[in-house]
Amino acid sequence: MINNRRKFMKQGASALGATLILPSPQSFSILSNSPNETVRIGVIGTGDRGQGLMKILNQIPNIALVAVCDPLNFRLDAASMIAPNAKKYSNHKALLAHQGLDAVIISSPLNTHAEIAHDAVDANVHIYCEKTMVKGDEDTITLYNKVKRDHTKIFQTGHQYHSSRLYAHIVEMIQAGEIGKVSAVHAQWNRNGNWRRPVSDPKLERQINWRMYREYSYGLTAELSSHQIDFCNWFTDSHPEKVTGFGDISYWKDGRETYDNTHLLYAYPSGLKASFTCLTSNAKDDYQIKVLGDQGSIIIDYQNAWKYPEGKYEKQMGDVDGVSGATASWTEGKGNPIDYGHKEPTRQALEDFRTAIVENKIPLSNIKSGAKVAFAVDMGIRAMDNNEVVHWDPKYNL
Repeated sequence: MINNRRKFMKQGASALGATLILPSPQSFSILSNSPNETVRIGVIGTGDRGQGLMKILNQIPNIALVAVCDPLNFRLDAASMIAPNAKKYSNHKALLAHQGLDAVIISSPLNTHAEIAHDAVDANVHIYCEKTMVKGDEDTITLYNKVKRDHTKIFQTGHQYHSSRLYAHIVEMIQAGEIGKVSAVHAQWNRNGNWRRPVSDPKLERQINWRMYREYSYGLTAELSSHQIDFCNWFTDSHPEKVTGFGDISYWKDGRETYDNTHLLYAYPSGLKASFTCLTSNAKDDYQIKVLGDQGSIIIDYQNAWKYPEGKYEKQMGDVDGVSGATASWTEGKGNPIDYGHKEPTRQALEDFRTAIVENKIPLSNIKSGAKVAFAVDMGIRAMDNNEVVHWDPKYNL
């Protein structure tokens, strides 16, 4: 692996047109697995998400933000305000050749994840790849196989709720049968706004608003619903068997190519049906997951959750449309907060990444769970695009 890294660093030096001094193996920081070791991280992609991650990284002990990369100069300048000591790169291969680099965070547009992650494997660094892990099922399979074959370091996928201790507690509750047999999940992530970033130069429209264009993105399903799909995969310990759904551009007639509303229904092996909705024209209830069991329900938002015991039907004799007969009244259980201390999920995910590196442990959100979500997202996009039921392909059983 050292030879591979040296070869890669020379390639990175060529990209910069400069000569780099190759470090000796002893110069790498993560060798002793001491919890006090500093992890030296580079961030590839310094848009809104990348900058948000950088701000959190600055608050985590024993992490040094040593390098940043983005092809847009104004984003590099913004990143330098957050991490003034980090070296700036416009080429991700050059960043991967940064002397003494331990790990990278990939927070670039979705269509670039596969290439950058492949190169990061070749550079022999730890990888935190933002969600959705990869765009498209074939690229997902190729990256998964490369990581399993060639990568000896940590690979974490950026589904941050998978690191939430509250969510983990809820998964334990569901799996322990606390709300009985779960037959349905209703998840939504609704917003009222065009989801656009301001653009100073029209030439930069597609680079800045990449989430709006199919070349770069799968839109709402990849950027938002993927987190909630990951949660369903997690608590069911499975993956969807099939999906159908609808999506279109019916509100924001502004040249975007990714749907401005999505409605997906996934069927799981247990019989559970899980619906995922994203709107950009109504924000009622914002982010929410409802898990419905025969003995109760759990409702989850970004940071809080409530458990509702199942209500009971009580038969009553009454006058229904002038005809005497039996009616039913519903006595609903009162929701109780699920009190479980936890940190903000993105911070917890980044702390977990450092812990996984230092302790050499597979992270909770890993290459396998990330691949299952990427497959499910790709299935959902094809279902909406083609108005069909898309089935889980046996080749996804990695």
